[in-house]
Amino acid sequence: MDFRNFRLYSAPMAGFTNIAHRELLRFLGGVDLIATEMVSARSFIELDKRNLEHPTRLWGVHEERRPLSVQIWDNDPDSLSEFARRLAFDFQVSVIDLNFGCPAKQIAGRSASGSYLLQFPERIGDIVQRVALAAAPVPVTAKIRLGQTRDTINAVDIAQAVEAAGGAALTVHGRTAAEMYLGIADWNEIAKIKPKLRDIPLIGNGDIRTVNDALFRLRNFPVDGIMIGRGGIARPWLFRQIDQALRGEPIDLEPTAPELRELIRRHYELMERRFDDHLATVMMRKYACRYSIGRSGARMFRNAICSASDKMEFFRILDEFLAFLP
Repeated sequence: MDFRNFRLYSAPMAGFTNIAHRELLRFLGGVDLIATEMVSARSFIELDKRNLEHPTRLWGVHEERRPLSVQIWDNDPDSLSEFARRLAFDFQVSVIDLNFGCPAKQIAGRSASGSYLLQFPERIGDIVQRVALAAAPVPVTAKIRLGQTRDTINAVDIAQAVEAAGGAALTVHGRTAAEMYLGIADWNEIAKIKPKLRDIPLIGNGDIRTVNDALFRLRNFPVDGIMIGRGGIARPWLFRQIDQALRGEPIDLEPTAPELRELIRRHYELMERRFDDHLATVMMRKYACRYSIGRSGARMFRNAICSASDKMEFFRILDEFLAFLP
């Protein structure tokens, strides 16, 4: 796979980038590489040994369209390698992405994985090498942060370790692990990495919520592509708008209230294919909250929609909210 043809990436986001959201992104267009939620290598292997159903975060992976990137996490090279081998040959995914950036306590703290491993560039290099050998010829990429803290930024060292180990591409989120999602992503620190890489693409990530945000990063920082997370959950049509801008085409306007309702209806129906009515409603409530960001009456709407217990109530609350939008 030639990553140099890719510019727009959807970020793996736990609890959000499930099969329904991924299919919605494909419908809207503009994304070059779509990613799953991050999946625990050890959990998959343990369930597989006991002949139990694979984690819900892999639902749909077998049959959905390609290209598709599956992000995996753990700190054990054996578990990661075995899981990567299965993804490459049984699931036939397009890309396997290693998570070295998640700062969540249950990942970086209790499990000593994700951003915890940023302290050990050589260990990261060893993991990448082992997984790349197990998954070949499927490319293996890595996602990192700038470092553990502002005083210990070591993204260049990690980037070089990833490349030397056979990593096919590197994504860097412009915050440290300690910063979580606070403050502003530091793209100047991301830019320092590019001259230290020999060949692999550098993908920047952090605080891209508008077309102008995307164009500014692509034009002013030495990155080969951008990855969008929270901005693409709230506005999944953003990828298409950015793609249109990059192609020099007219940019679609923001959706009207009827268009937004139709989009949410489609999203809900995609969710219903996997879950019953109640669970689909529960899962769609968090997406509806994201869709409302920046709109008049959003706070009251979020309070109301989070109590919706079925499809009828969900769309009644949604229609009342949309009726007051310009």
